[in-house]
Amino acid sequence: MPATIAIVGTGYVGLTTGAYLAHLGHKVTCADVVPEKVDQLNRGELPILEAGLEDLVTEGLASGRLSFVLGAARAVAGAEFVFLCVPTPQGEDGSADLRYVRQAAAEIAPELEPECVVINKSTVPVGSARVVEEALGRDDVFVVSNPEFLREGSAVHDCLHPDRIVIGSGDQAVAMRVAELFEALRAPLVITDPASAEMIKYASNAFLATKVSFVNALANVCEAVGADVREVVLGMGHDPRIGVEFLKPGPGWGGSCFPKDTRAMVHIAEEAGYDFNLLRGVIAVNDEQYERMADKVEQMMGTSLEGCEVGAWGLTFKARTDDLRSSPAIEVIRRLQARGARVRAYDPTVDPPVATSDPRLAGIELRADPYAVCEGADVVVVLTEWDELRWLDFAKVSGLMAVPRIVDTRNLLEAPALRRQGFAYVGLGRDG
Repeated sequence: MPATIAIVGTGYVGLTTGAYLAHLGHKVTCADVVPEKVDQLNRGELPILEAGLEDLVTEGLASGRLSFVLGAARAVAGAEFVFLCVPTPQGEDGSADLRYVRQAAAEIAPELEPECVVINKSTVPVGSARVVEEALGRDDVFVVSNPEFLREGSAVHDCLHPDRIVIGSGDQAVAMRVAELFEALRAPLVITDPASAEMIKYASNAFLATKVSFVNALANVCEAVGADVREVVLGMGHDPRIGVEFLKPGPGWGGSCFPKDTRAMVHIAEEAGYDFNLLRGVIAVNDEQYERMADKVEQMMGTSLEGCEVGAWGLTFKARTDDLRSSPAIEVIRRLQARGARVRAYDPTVDPPVATSDPRLAGIELRADPYAVCEGADVVVVLTEWDELRWLDFAKVSGLMAVPRIVDTRNLLEAPALRRQGFAYVGLGRDG
C-alpha cells in the first residue's frame, strides 16, 4: 500500500532513496537546506552521476509522486515515515560526528505525526537510534535503523534488486510497517535490533575492504613468485565460500564508504575495549598500496621521478561515478608528485575549466581528452577502470609519448597487444 514518506537530505543516499521509493509507488517529499539545489532537483537536474537515477527522478516528478522542498520541517508534515539521510562526517579518531543527525531530529520533532516512524538511513555508529530518540523527545513516534548498501555506479540497480533489506527495531510491529515499504522488491528481510542493524553496515563494508586489501597483497606476492594473480583469483573464486566478487587487484580502495567505515569500525571496537588489529592491518595494506603504485612507476622509469612527465588516466575512485572522495587515483598522483613528477590527468567526468577550483585536484594539470595527457609523457598510468580507455588508438598514444610506457594499476588493458606495438607495460600481479 502506498505510503507518505519524507526524506531529510538529498545527498547521494537521500536522493537515490527518494527516487526509488517514488518509483515503487509511494508519495515522497525530499528536503534539503540549499535553495539552489532544491530548484535544480525540481527541474530534474541531478548534481551527481549515477546510472538510471535521472530517469527515476524524471519519472517521479512527472507522476507527482516525487517532490523537493526547502527545509525538513516542511517535508515531514503529514508523513508516515521519515528517512534521515544526512551527513555523518568523520573525526580524526574515526568517530562519527552526529551533529547533523541531532539537528535534523530536533528540527522535525514538533512537526511529526503521532505513530510516525523515523528511519536512520545514514551510516551511523552503534547506539545512534537512541541518540535520535533523545533528540526527538517524543514518546509517540518510533525510531528504526535501515542501513543502505548502495554501490556507487550501480545504486539504482542495487535499490531495485537488493541482496537484503535490514531493519533494526525493538518493536516487531513497527519493523513490519517499515518492511511493507519494500514489499514489491521481494528481497530477503533481516529484522533485528537497532544496534545489530547498525553493526551490519559497518561489518559488511569492513569485510569487503578486507577482501580488496587481501587481493592487493596477494598480487604483490604473485609478482614476487612469478604467478598470475588473475589465474589465482579465478581458481579461488570457484570456491563458493570465497566467491569472485571484490577479488580484483587495484591501486587501493576509496570512495565515501570504505575509508570512513573501516576507521569507524576500529573506533567502535576501541570504545568497547577491543583492539581490532586485523582491520588495522587491512587499512595499513591499503595505505601501502598507494606507495607501491608510485614505486611501480619509478621502477618503470628506471630512475628518479624528479622532473618526469606523467600522464594519468582516471581521477574518480572507480568508474561509472564522478565521486572523487578518498580516490586512490588522487592518492597515487599525490605520491608521484611528492617524488618530483609533473602529472597531467584525464577523467571523463572531470571538466577541466570547472574542476580547477576543486582543492582535491590542486596541482594536477587537467586535460579534456585522454590523448592530451600523453603528449610528451615519459609514462602513462591507468588509475580508474574506465571502459573507454580500452578502445583508444594506441598507435596514436605511442606517437604522442616521449617513450611508450604504461603502468596499468587496474589490469584494464591487454598487455600482449600493447607490447606488440612497442609499449613497455606493467600491470598488477602478472607478467603478461
